[in-house]
Amino acid sequence: MSLIYTPEEEAFRAEVRTFLQNEYPEEVKEAVRAGKRPNREQVIAGQKALAKGGYAAPKWPVEWGGQDWTPMQSYIFADEVLENDVAGTNGFGIGLLAPVLVEFGTQEQKERFLPAIYNADQYWCQGFSEPEAGSDLASLRTRAVRDGDNYIVNGQKMWTTEAHNADWIFMLVRTDPNAPKRQMGISFLLIDMKTPGVSVRKIRLMDGEHEVNEVFFDNVVVPVENLIGEENKGWTYAKFLLGNERGGMSNAKPFWRRLEVAKREAAKVQLENGTLMDDLLFRARLAELETKITAFEQTALRVKGTSADGAPNPGGSVIKLRGTELMQELTALLIDVAGPNARAFENDGLSEVENWQSATIHTYLNTRKVTIFGGSSEVQRSIIASAILGL
Repeated sequence: MSLIYTPEEEAFRAEVRTFLQNEYPEEVKEAVRAGKRPNREQVIAGQKALAKGGYAAPKWPVEWGGQDWTPMQSYIFADEVLENDVAGTNGFGIGLLAPVLVEFGTQEQKERFLPAIYNADQYWCQGFSEPEAGSDLASLRTRAVRDGDNYIVNGQKMWTTEAHNADWIFMLVRTDPNAPKRQMGISFLLIDMKTPGVSVRKIRLMDGEHEVNEVFFDNVVVPVENLIGEENKGWTYAKFLLGNERGGMSNAKPFWRRLEVAKREAAKVQLENGTLMDDLLFRARLAELETKITAFEQTALRVKGTSADGAPNPGGSVIKLRGTELMQELTALLIDVAGPNARAFENDGLSEVENWQSATIHTYLNTRKVTIFGGSSEVQRSIIASAILGL
C-alpha cells in the first residue's frame, strides 16, 4: 500500500528514526536481527531507552508519559520501530494493564504503578487462563476470599507468559462463587510475585522454548488496596483489557517483511524449469497473500482512525482474527520455501542450513497459539457478528 505523507509527518519520521538509530541499545537490535527472542534484561534496557526519549508508551494519556499523536503518527512510529529492529516493551504492563489502571484505577494506584511500568522498574505478566478456563475464561476457579484488609488467594493459572521473569502479575479471581452468572463474581487483582505462597513451574512448548508457565497460589495474602475497581466487576475490566489486546496486532510491516524473505529465498530455489519464483502456483499463492496483507493494512488503519479515548474498538476483533491467520499462513509459506532445510531444528554451524531456515519450524510451532490467546478465532467471529454486524 502506498501512502502520501505530509512534510510534517516526514519530519516526525526523521525525528523518530534518528532517536532509534542513535539512542536505542545496539545489543538489543542485534538480538532482534538474529531472530532471537529478547530476554528480560534486553527488554528492560530497550524500554528504559524508549522511556528516556518519551516513546515507551505513546498511547497512554499525556499526563502519564503518553503522546498526543495523530493516527498517522502512531502508524509511522510503529513502522519505524519495526524498521529499526526495536524489541517490544513489557507489553503486559505497557499495553494491557496500564489502560485498565488509567480507566478504572484509583489515583493512588495510578501514581504507584504507572511510572514504574513506564520506566520498566516493574516487569508484569497476566494471570487469566486456568487448566479448565481458557477461551471459556468465565469458568475460572482461582478464589480470593476477603479477610479483613486482605484477600486470601488459592488456585492455579496456566499458560502464563513471562511469569518466570515477572515481578508482578495482574489476574482475575473469583470473589463470589454464588453469583447468578459466571461472568459476575469475578475481581481484578494485582499480586507481587514475591509474595509467600506464589510458585512458578515452567512449561516447555512444542518449539522447545520456555515462554509460558503454571503459577500456583497457596494462601497468598493480597492487600485489598491491590483490587482494581469494584469487587465482582472484574469481568468488565477484563473485556476492556482484551479489547485493547486484540487491536494491538495492527501493523502489517512484519507480514510484508516475511513475504519479502519468501520471495528473495524462493528466487534461489532451483527447479527443473527455473526457480520457485517462476512456478505459477507459487506466484498465485504470493499474489493471494499480498492481497490479504493489503486488505489487512487498510482495515487496521481504518480501525486506528475510528478509535477514540483509548476505548477498545470492536474492529480489534477483525484485526486479531485476520492478523493471526496471516501470521500462520506466512510461517507455513516460509517452511515450504526452506524445503528440507526446515527440518534442521537449529543451526549447528556444521551444514549449509541458514539461520532463517532453521528458525522456520520454531516460528511455525510457536504461532499455533496466536489464534487461541486473547480470545480464540471462534470468539472473535462471535464478537464481530454481534458488535459489528448486529446479528
